[in-house]
Amino acid sequence: MSNIDITKPIDLSSHADGTGPLRKLRPIYMDLMPPCNSACPAGENIQSWLSFAQAGNYFEAFQALVADNPFPAIMGRVCVKPCETGCNRTHIDKTVNIHSVERYIGDEAIAQKWDIRFTAKSTGKRVLIIGSGPSGLAAAYHLTRLGHTVEIVESGDSAGGLLRTGIPEYRLPKNILDAEINRILGMGVSLRLNHTVTEVLKEKAAGKFDAVYLAVGAQKIRTESIKTTNSIPVTDAFSFFKEITSNPENYTNKKVVILGGGKLALYIARSIKRFGSEATVLFPGDKKLMPAYDYETEDALAEGVEVELLKSISKIEKNEFTIEKMKVEKGKAIGTGEFETINADRLIIAMGQESETDFLRGVEGINLKEDGTIVINADRMTGYAGIFAGGDMLPGENRSATIAIGHGKKASKYIDAFLKGEAFAKPEKPQTAGYRKLHMWYKTDAPQKEQNKLLPAEAIKSFDEVITGLPEKEVRYEAQRCLSCGNCFECDGCYGACPDDAILKLGPGNRYEFIYDKCTGCGVCFEQCPCHAIEMISEPSNTTNNVI
Repeated sequence: MSNIDITKPIDLSSHADGTGPLRKLRPIYMDLMPPCNSACPAGENIQSWLSFAQAGNYFEAFQALVADNPFPAIMGRVCVKPCETGCNRTHIDKTVNIHSVERYIGDEAIAQKWDIRFTAKSTGKRVLIIGSGPSGLAAAYHLTRLGHTVEIVESGDSAGGLLRTGIPEYRLPKNILDAEINRILGMGVSLRLNHTVTEVLKEKAAGKFDAVYLAVGAQKIRTESIKTTNSIPVTDAFSFFKEITSNPENYTNKKVVILGGGKLALYIARSIKRFGSEATVLFPGDKKLMPAYDYETEDALAEGVEVELLKSISKIEKNEFTIEKMKVEKGKAIGTGEFETINADRLIIAMGQESETDFLRGVEGINLKEDGTIVINADRMTGYAGIFAGGDMLPGENRSATIAIGHGKKASKYIDAFLKGEAFAKPEKPQTAGYRKLHMWYKTDAPQKEQNKLLPAEAIKSFDEVITGLPEKEVRYEAQRCLSCGNCFECDGCYGACPDDAILKLGPGNRYEFIYDKCTGCGVCFEQCPCHAIEMISEPSNTTNNVI
């Protein structure tokens, strides 16, 4: 039904001229793309796993969820929630609290030690993945489900990439991260730690790998040109996270400046507050240019972090920072020539993230940009056959764990096709069921259940998780707030409304069937279908029944 344009209004004014060939329009059952699914960078079938959660069947919800994303407990905590931005309930009251349901399913899977249900026949093909962050782990997971043998190499001493090195425990507890990584490793994925790849082609040949996926995260901070007398310690964001595990006293009862405007800068500032220190975030741009989401900034402000926009560091002498006031012109922050001074004990630079990709510069065909990002083609492949890339290494991408997971999933499909000597044909995406197409004839009042948070004054006393999960009763309630946009949920509306008795009910889970010998094309079923699972189309020459 992909050739049907649901954006054009249906004229039902003069179509009910009789059944069969006398009918101008006929109803058909069809499934459209829910806006939550459409917005998810990881390609989750959100509506599917929500439907299992609605019935309290969290095991099946877990299996439906991990078909696309192996990290429900992680992403239920750290995802930036584009699905909720797209949710049609935002036009009624508030979005379905999708991430809280995902978190509950993920936590339940860890608690119950649920295995991932899959069968895969070994292909005999070997894939090397460089980098164990969300993109590399996701690619390894999906390639294993496709029957390939996967080995991940990681330069650090533990897996997880930026999930481990860039997100503090108050947002993502390490035991949750470890549990979901270990589940992937338990599927047969090999992991080699403390191994830095310097020559990718030699690595590929030595391990007899048939393909390589590059998933090196952006864990390098670009050096800022700040004049300093080296009178105070200056460190980068990732060195900070390493340092606080062994020397937290370096950040205890200090006044610390963090340069940056993304969530990484705010994570650091909120961590510093937990050491009893003052934290000031300086960002050269305005609020519009600031990469962090509003809710991240609001949480930091609530915990006592100072956030100053349009401020850049000009120089540092002793512990005195000379700050230049900035302005924005044509979307860029530029200096005004106006200065002020502040005092601080330390500086942390948390902007200008890049991937370390110099080891690829000698590989013929691989095209690297000045910032180290790598160019790929439509098949997710670099200029060297059999070497693919994704995650933070790609240019022009918003960086988030969800996007990285989506890259890993997409790459696995193209790698699988490459290993089979085939071309992966990307399926056509169905049209999205927007809110204006819904016919909400039933009562929809159902206020969102919000998650509890530690009070800011309590939160900064420890690294305990700030946001709690919802209890099962509220999780199920949230799942039931889903409108099932674009897909029949067997409400019996069409069945009950049809004046011609032209709809046959097929039983629970089997939906309905149109009996066109009885249907007059009146369109009543279309007009009352709350989720837009029915469309009216021009009468075809051959008449057959339509089952949803």
